Amino acid sequence: MSAIARIGVLGAGAWGTALALTACRAGRAAIVWARRPALAEAITRDHENNHALAGITLPPALTATTALSAALSADAVLICVPAQAVRTVLAEAARDWLARTPAVICAKGIEQGSGARMSEVVRQVLGPTVPLAVLSGPSFAAEVARELPTAVTLACADADVRRDLPAAIGTPRFRIYSTDDVIGAELGGAVKNVLAIACGIVAGRGLGDNARAALITRGLAEMARLAVAVGAKPATLTGLSGLGDLVLTCSALQSRNFSLGVALGEGARLADALTRRQGVTEGVFTAAAVVALAERHRISMPIASAVDAVLNRGADLDATIASLLARPFRDEDAVTGPVDRCGP
Repeated sequence: MSAIARIGVLGAGAWGTALALTACRAGRAAIVWARRPALAEAITRDHENNHALAGITLPPALTATTALSAALSADAVLICVPAQAVRTVLAEAARDWLARTPAVICAKGIEQGSGARMSEVVRQVLGPTVPLAVLSGPSFAAEVARELPTAVTLACADADVRRDLPAAIGTPRFRIYSTDDVIGAELGGAVKNVLAIACGIVAGRGLGDNARAALITRGLAEMARLAVAVGAKPATLTGLSGLGDLVLTCSALQSRNFSLGVALGEGARLADALTRRQGVTEGVFTAAAVVALAERHRISMPIASAVDAVLNRGADLDATIASLLARPFRDEDAVTGPVDRCGP
């Protein structure tokens, strides 16, 4: 029996609810924090999250609350709010967070403005003693909730957490592989959202499967260059939290980032495409932060820079695509290089 018996989840969206459900399937109790009282009451009363996972029956062991302190009384806490909200939510939670309760980051992104990775945000807000982990990998919430086979990565420097958490929430259909490479896991999860928007644009513009495969491959090279420069292990980027998550997110309309790119490629305006969507499209917020981080480390990321140019700098889509295609030929195994902005 794992030392972790009760799981707290911050965030009552699809991902938070799906992970809470998985924890219950693994024999744990789960309590989900929701900001809206009506949603918390409905989850506990009706055993369903109609807002995010309609049609999925939730077990009695899964309850919801609007009291952060109740969710923080668990043995481990999963942080499932959007990346740009992590600092705000943790600031509210800091007073009640117990020093030895693991903080498991399930949000994928880089903070706008500060350029901080999610682990850096956690350290800045909760301090150095809280055990920290990152849960990432190819995992659509709806498929996890439907108990379709899924494999993810848990990254944590704390050997006890790395042992106990997979035992606590892992199941035969939710397989958890572990690593101590927190930086690699979180950068893989953040950068793939930006690349997925690019792949969606390729699909929406009708540029073909060859182009998408090339973009995924060269996008992986960009992801690896940045992650290794920041301190990640190269092998992490070929694992579930790198290549695995990248392939999934760049290939399926279930991905909010990919489907947004498709809409842009088909000619939609960004503001209109975002207005019609449910949930947060993390790549929109992360693109500029990824490019700024690459510039800081003198890393070339032409695809990410092109996405940032289209989303945030008013760049013409076709001109930006043409600029990428006109780049000089180079050795495929080149992994370093100076900052190289793309677009007009």
